[in-house]
Amino acid sequence: MRKVLIVEDEPDIARLVQQHLKDIGCEADIAGDGASAMDLFTHDGYQLVVLDLMLPDTDGLSLCRSFREQGGYVPILMLTAKSTELDRVLGLEVGADDYLTKPFSIPELMARIKALFRRVEAMQQPAASEPEKSESIECGDLRIDSDRRSVTVAGEDVELTAREFELLHFFASNPGRVFSRVQLLDKVWGYNHDGYEHTVNSHINRLRSKIEQDPSNPKYVLTVWGVGYKFADKVD
Repeated sequence: MRKVLIVEDEPDIARLVQQHLKDIGCEADIAGDGASAMDLFTHDGYQLVVLDLMLPDTDGLSLCRSFREQGGYVPILMLTAKSTELDRVLGLEVGADDYLTKPFSIPELMARIKALFRRVEAMQQPAASEPEKSESIECGDLRIDSDRRSVTVAGEDVELTAREFELLHFFASNPGRVFSRVQLLDKVWGYNHDGYEHTVNSHINRLRSKIEQDPSNPKYVLTVWGVGYKFADKVD
């Protein structure tokens, strides 16, 4: 049975999420503040964290950063009552894999959680063939090592969140092919909800800021106006 940590200071919301997690076969613990959440996270093994941005003793961004510093990968879904682009980008920057703005629907929350579980399962699957061979993708100064999940630009390491890596790897595996935001939500995030295309925009902006020499004039992840995005066929 999967274990989930719910970090939420509103008891009604926490219990509602806990009940619906139970319905999909998950055991969930509830922490109402950052201190108890950190204690539970440190001593218990969780497969997912549902993390509220606003907590009584700390903020979710700081707690998310602390979780990531513990080592090991546990997907984090951030809940936020704030809807500004800055809050969303900050959450993604410190290591959250996804976010959902309150008020949210339970079916959508469950869809996001199931998508994160599927992604972790896919990451843990062994390669079907040639497991000893490390797959890498190179384009210009950009090198993506699929096995190590590492990225370098001109020989310099680039730190990406798990979702940023998956987005870049998906693009680089399909050079020249144009994808709409809705298609990217479906292929990379594992869900498709109208109105959440800004999730893609935020990730692409962050990705460009890390791999592009000039993010305002990208050479790897290109915008196809009126359609979506594509990865460059080649880079001079």
